[in-house]
Order: sequence, then structure tokens, then C-alpha cells
Amino acid sequence: MTFRIYPYLRASTKEQDAERAKNTLIEFAKSKGHSLSVFFIENVSGASLERPKLFEMLNIMQPGDVILIESVDRISRLNREDWETLKSIIMGKHLRIVSLDLPTSHMIFDVNDELTSRIMDGVNSMMLETLAAMARQDYIERRRKQKEGIERAKAKTPEKYLGRKPNKERHKLICELLEAGLSYRRINKLSGASDYLITYCKNTYFDNI
Repeated sequence: MTFRIYPYLRASTKEQDAERAKNTLIEFAKSKGHSLSVFFIENVSGASLERPKLFEMLNIMQPGDVILIESVDRISRLNREDWETLKSIIMGKHLRIVSLDLPTSHMIFDVNDELTSRIMDGVNSMMLETLAAMARQDYIERRRKQKEGIERAKAKTPEKYLGRKPNKERHKLICELLEAGLSYRRINKLSGASDYLITYCKNTYFDNI
């Protein structure tokens, strides 16, 4: 059976190493007699469907090609509606997903007849549904615990969560520069303020004089 393998790596934030499992995927493919070249890597939440690299990869893939991932949650922590959207794209292009945490998906590399291949596709589809649902639930549970942790921290040390105090001296300088008729660009260079802050100061100052 001839197909191309497209490895996809994802981490939720820029602080996380999206390439952490790169060598693991390379070694796995090698153990199955395949090599990997182009990797599609991005730092985006698995709960978001807005993933440029994922869709760039899907766009160039052909029927029968394989998406190789470390675990199902790398491709989906999506809600049900978004998961159905992504799944319909994958199924519509007749692509297959091989995930290291789904052993039955590995059998695609050893199947040579159409009947067994179709049976395994059905089994893997059911397993993917279960794992995708579990990944979503894990995401929801983590968010709940994170929120509870923040609420507890706020209750213990509320002074840390009051937000940054406005820099009155900086605001005063911006207002003086505005009154002098300087442009946003010039004010930005002199004060380091963003256009948003300059506009805020402008509206606040001139609304109160």
C-alpha cells in the first residue's frame, strides 16, 4: 500500500515546545519502514479550529495519505461541532490518522488487503471518537481547575489581582503632547505609548476639560 505520511506537532502556547515529540515520530515511522521529511508544527490551542499549519497540511494531502500524531489530543481538544467540522474534512479527503497512543491505528502499516483495511478504518474511527471526546473532557476539566485555582488565589491575596495601576505621569505626558499638536507617531516615539493608549488618553483628557 502506497501513501505519504504527514507528521503534525502542536503545543498550546509559545512557551511550550511543539517539537518535543519530533524525534519520537521519526523513530516510529522508521520502525515501520518509512521516513519523514516535512513537519507541520504550530503553537495553538487544541481547543481552537483556527490552526493555519494543520489546514495547510490538509490542503496538500491526497486520498490515502496519513496524518501522524503523538496523541489524539494533539489534533483535537475541540468541542463537538468543531470536531465534526474537522473530521468531515479529513474523511472527505479519505485521509487516515495514525496516533502513537492508538495502537490499532498502527496496523495500517501492516495491512495489504482492502477488506482488512476497511475494517480497521471502522475500528479506528470509533476509537478516535472516544479519544477525541476524552481529550475535550480533559481540556474542560483542566480549565475548571485552573479557574478554581485562580479564585482561591484571589481570595487569599486579592491585592495581587487588582490589575496594574495606571501610570499617571505617562498619561500626563501623552496629554501634554496631544495638546501640543504632535502626531501619534511622534508621541509614540517620545513616550513609547501604543496608539490604543494615546487614543484612550485623548478621549479621557479632552472629554474632561
